[in-house]
Amino acid sequence: MPQMIFVNLPVTDLARSKAFYEAVGAANNPAFTDETAACMVVAEGSIHVMLLTHEKWATFTSKAIPDAHTTAQVLLCVSADSRADVDTQVAKATAAGGKADPTPTQDYGFMYGRSFEDPDGHIWEVMWMDPAAIPAAEPAEAAA
Repeated sequence: MPQMIFVNLPVTDLARSKAFYEAVGAANNPAFTDETAACMVVAEGSIHVMLLTHEKWATFTSKAIPDAHTTAQVLLCVSADSRADVDTQVAKATAAGGKADPTPTQDYGFMYGRSFEDPDGHIWEVMWMDPAAIPAAEPAEAAA
């Protein structure tokens, strides 16, 4: 089984957050969704976002939930298939109530990235890189 990632995010309005993530292309997994949490599948079999009410979040940690609109601890980044897909993803997020480009746009020709904030202020970067620009890995040296 491939390794998966489950990103847990505290949210103030579960229904609003669930609708936002559906609007940007995530699918809800009802098997792991209830009135306190929603499992949103970003990439089938590999990336899941667990949207947790503040009450549910508190069952996992006693640490305070920071206001993601004013502080940032992580920048979440997902890949895109093309430059156009980067722009499309940010446009979908903006149309669904998110904020476009809370971090600077990155355009290096072979790599292009933009970002958006969800309604709770969590920052997602969307990045495309030309596969031809990725250097081939050097073969490991044989052990002597």
